[in-house]
Amino acid sequence: MTEAVQRVQSDSPWEEAFGCARAVAAGDRVLVAGTLPFNGSVLHGEGDPYEQARAAFGNALAELERFGLGADAVVRTRMYLTHARDVDAVARAHKELFDAVRPVSTLAVVSGFVDSRVLVEVEVEAYRGATST
Repeated sequence: MTEAVQRVQSDSPWEEAFGCARAVAAGDRVLVAGTLPFNGSVLHGEGDPYEQARAAFGNALAELERFGLGADAVVRTRMYLTHARDVDAVARAHKELFDAVRPVSTLAVVSGFVDSRVLVEVEVEAYRGATST
C-alpha cells in the first residue's frame, strides 16, 4: 500500500510564486527543493561560500527534521555554485556535514541565482527507511 504524499511549505516567497513545495515526502523518499543560505530575508555568509554552504545545508536539514530525519538519512546532495573557485570551500562544508554518511553528490557551476549575493544553492534527498549508525 502506497503512503500518501506529504508536502510542507516554508516562508519562501518562491513557493507561492512558482506553485511548489519546500519539501515532499513520497513513500520512503523525502526531497528538499533548492535551498539558499537565507533565514527569512537575511543572507548568511555574504561573500563566503563555506558559510553559505553550511547555512543552505542547515536550512535543508531543518526541512528534513520536519519529517523526523537527520543528516544520517541523506542519500543524495546537489550543490550549485556560481564560481568554480569556491569548490574547495563548499566541499569542506559538505564533508563536515556528510562525511560519515557519504551520500551520492553532484556539484555544478551555474551562471547565477535570482539574488546576485548568493554563491551556493543546495538540494538534498533522504530515505525514510534509513537507520542511524
